[in-house]
Amino acid sequence: TLIYKTKTEMQDNQWEPVVFNKKAPKAADARTNAQIAAARQTGGQVDTSKKFAAGGNAQRNAPQNAAKLENETEVFAHDAVSFDLKMAIMKGRQAKGMTQKDLAQQIAEKPSVINDYESGRAIPDNKILGKLERVLGVKLRGKKK
Repeated sequence: TLIYKTKTEMQDNQWEPVVFNKKAPKAADARTNAQIAAARQTGGQVDTSKKFAAGGNAQRNAPQNAAKLENETEVFAHDAVSFDLKMAIMKGRQAKGMTQKDLAQQIAEKPSVINDYESGRAIPDNKILGKLERVLGVKLRGKKK
């Protein structure tokens, strides 16, 4: 069965037009020239600011202090453990009959720290040297008499 509506029944429907409006672009959201122009046309405020090396290729742009770094001739290097110090640590440990791991446990450090000191790769640290002196009973810091 088909039901047909009469013309008077269709007139009872009250249709209202629905309008979808696009929001005006905000200046903060504008990324391209077209978006900036649209923001200006709608009366939006547009702020521009140049950032240092913005949009530049970092491989081509040198840092601001590049010339100063290039002209620097002084050699910078960390102090390393001296030969005498590493031998004193090694002899003191062996005299006590300890392994590197045992010594590391005694001073609450990692075994790699002891290995670095005995191989001469470590940067001397007075805190660690003090612990080593206490456990080994050997003077490691200060001038030798």
